[in-house]
Amino acid sequence: MNRTDAFGYTDFDRERFLVETRSGPTMRTEFARDRARVLHSSALRRLGAKTQVMSPSGGDFARTRLTHSLEVAQVGREMATDLGVDPDLVDMACLAHDLGHPPFGHNGEKAINEWANDFGGFEGNAQTLRLIARIEPKVFTIDGISRGLNLTRASLDATCKYPWSRAEAQAESGADRSTKFGYYEDDVDVFNWMRAGSVIGQKSVEAQIMDFADDVAYSVHDFEDAIVSGYVDPSALANLDALSDLVSKISDWNGGEIAARDLESAFARLAGHQYWPESFDGSPQALGELKNLTSALIGSFVRRVTESTQAEYPNAAALTRFEASLLIPGEVAAEIAVLKGIVSAFLMSHESRKHFYEWQRALLTELASALLAANGQHLDSYSASAWAASTDETQKHRVIVDQVACLTDQSAISLHHLLVGSKR
Repeated sequence: MNRTDAFGYTDFDRERFLVETRSGPTMRTEFARDRARVLHSSALRRLGAKTQVMSPSGGDFARTRLTHSLEVAQVGREMATDLGVDPDLVDMACLAHDLGHPPFGHNGEKAINEWANDFGGFEGNAQTLRLIARIEPKVFTIDGISRGLNLTRASLDATCKYPWSRAEAQAESGADRSTKFGYYEDDVDVFNWMRAGSVIGQKSVEAQIMDFADDVAYSVHDFEDAIVSGYVDPSALANLDALSDLVSKISDWNGGEIAARDLESAFARLAGHQYWPESFDGSPQALGELKNLTSALIGSFVRRVTESTQAEYPNAAALTRFEASLLIPGEVAAEIAVLKGIVSAFLMSHESRKHFYEWQRALLTELASALLAANGQHLDSYSASAWAASTDETQKHRVIVDQVACLTDQSAISLHHLLVGSKR
């Protein structure tokens, strides 16, 4: 009998890759159990020492990957509740969405992808699947094979932003390096299992909510952090003479996906907000005004997307998996793109940061090469075991990628110092 719960999920959605027997009676749902497994994982704790945009060592204000993930989960859970999607399922996906990210944020991801390009590359979302389905120690077969957190089918799929392989992404885009994908080839068994019954190439609605919540938190909070850290000067944003150049930079960052005129309109709407800062002096009042802007923008983005999605499915008691899609109005997408683009133009592309980013990439590249040359030494217990079982260069490179991706910013620096030497 295939039971359906209050949100419309079935036993098929709640199935686990490795069948488990509950130890006793409990009121918790399977998705609540999944959320708890992610919440208590060592991988989630490590995010507290990993870069979001600003380094965790740079001060106590800037967000880390962990605080970002908690904020994404709050946004996602609220949206799920309003849309009739299981809130524990979306909450879990939001907490887990960055578990696979390496030290130094997207800059570190770029470095590892380049280093492993000839051996399957690197992608944070694919690494997340690998981590929760294989690396994080929780559930093992009787033969001692790790199944990671052994999450349910719907939970695993809710974490998947890019439900396709690297080869499929490259064939679609024509690129050979910087492509987004959801799994590595040696994880194809669990990927195919979680995607059984899915729509090819379509993210589940839970993954779409997670992805949008990530965009909202990423755009708004990184903008806030960049202002407080002094990289974005609000008074410079008020310079209308420089607006064309700024919009051009935002468009370049966005890959031209949104027309310049739409970005200009979005910027005008944002700049017309009652809490939009004309300047920032670091005072408690200025911080409060900035926080009010953050809250208002998040509320506006979430409300407009929730309302448009509800209008598209007026008769749906609940939205589950592939029965619906999140509807994001073009104006919302443009406003989010502007906020992200401003941070990119003033911080990530800033001349003063260029050397720092190069230093980070060189450190991770040298560390990966040093670990590979160490022939199985200096690895954690999972990676040491995987190295011993490796039979070819592709498998060995994948072990090193797994090891480096699990490191925090500081542990990567410390291990590099041990194996290579100081890099200042």
